[in-house]
Amino acid sequence: MSEYIVRCKDITKLYNGKKVLDSFSMNVRYKDVYGFVGENGSGKTTIIRILTGLVHQNSGTYELFGKSSNNIDILKERKKIGAVVESPSIYLNLSAKDNMLMQGILVGNNDKNRHRKIIELVGLGDIYDDKKKSCDYSLGMRQRLGIAMALLSNPELIILDEPMNGLDPEGIVEIRNLIIKLNKEYNVTFIISSHILTELELVATTYGIISHGHMINEISKEDLELESKPGIVLSVNDMKKAEALLKAYDYTVTTNRIVVHSNNINEIMKLMIDNDIIVTSIETKNGNIEDYYLKLIGGNNNA
Repeated sequence: MSEYIVRCKDITKLYNGKKVLDSFSMNVRYKDVYGFVGENGSGKTTIIRILTGLVHQNSGTYELFGKSSNNIDILKERKKIGAVVESPSIYLNLSAKDNMLMQGILVGNNDKNRHRKIIELVGLGDIYDDKKKSCDYSLGMRQRLGIAMALLSNPELIILDEPMNGLDPEGIVEIRNLIIKLNKEYNVTFIISSHILTELELVATTYGIISHGHMINEISKEDLELESKPGIVLSVNDMKKAEALLKAYDYTVTTNRIVVHSNNINEIMKLMIDNDIIVTSIETKNGNIEDYYLKLIGGNNNA
């Protein structure tokens, strides 16, 4: 079995002759909480619609659970996906219980005991037998009901499109805790799209950063935190010698630079100069994940 639950390769999608996705690639591993980050209009919702079969790409391919989009079996694999795209597809004139009954008919799950367990899992057990219509629920309650309905098909992958948009702080915490619970205790893989990195910091294990239809970078949580850690970024003529001199410091080595996690730039420069190391470039970074993201996509010009 492949380690990936989703793989996209060179996907292009046009609307009215305009490229919304341009040679887009993406890799989501089993049990990831994949934070899909990009500015509004970057193409996040379009790729979600392609993966869920709502629209078709103009070129390129993708795999779900190891099956290619060119294979007729992709339809079976798509049944393993639950999705809440843009807003929960709930019946606003129905109660939580009746929404679950309607969704159960659609996905072939009419086990009312199962319905109740799922509602309890998402934290809505106290209203399951309530006749109150979902139009009177808070936005956070609607989001949790939408996730409950997505869970009825026992999905291995859940895709959430901007799930925390418009939620109050309490609602954000509730959705965050639900995602963590489903991932850790039930091994559900998530793709969660957002245009705000800070919403994903406490849940994501991997990030995919998209801008103007291109995948700019895929990076693990650990590497992103490292990239975002404050420090001094050095490019030098002798990496090995510089590393030896910096053993007393907390530092990180990348392909062609050293990041020293210190704010004493004068001390670091003196150390290099005194030991005949040529510093070809030097800069400081503030250690903010949003700053890293903005720098990666080219600053506020793309917002």
